[in-house]
Amino acid sequence: MLSCPFCGRPETARLDIEGHRFLVFECQFTPEVEPTLTDLEIQEGMSGRFGADGAGYFRKTCDTLHVYVAKGEGARILTAPRGARPGSTP
Repeated sequence: MLSCPFCGRPETARLDIEGHRFLVFECQFTPEVEPTLTDLEIQEGMSGRFGADGAGYFRKTCDTLHVYVAKGEGARILTAPRGARPGSTP
């Protein structure tokens, strides 16, 4: 049984769906992992992917959201004139 790389809560389930495996932790964090990996390989992979304390994962997620809201589709939606959202018809 593995522990969440962010909060340390225990794994509660492993879901195998159409060739994909998802680990479910008590905190509801649910990463996808390769179904053929051992627990040790999964733990090492999560440490590399998310960092020792999750800082790398959250930084990447934060940066992605920032770009979306500041420069991407989110910015176009937020700065569009009222009632004239991108993709809407008048």
